Amino acid sequence: MPYVHRRARLTRPAVFTALTVVQPAIGPYVAGFPMLLRTLVITGIVVPAVVYALVPNLLKVPTAALRRLR
Repeated sequence: MPYVHRRARLTRPAVFTALTVVQPAIGPYVAGFPMLLRTLVITGIVVPAVVYALVPNLLKVPTAALRRLR
């Protein structure tokens, strides 16, 4: 499967997981903010975490598994 499709397939569960963790964690701190500012804060945390940490590490998992099988 082409690299871009693998990355796209892994991005959705990574974003879902990150949002599921971040929203309750910082929800009490941003509860009084207007919705747009709340969204800006949450995406400011989630997007870098997904782009630089979650998806690249998830892409390494199949490669590591294949190396162990060889």
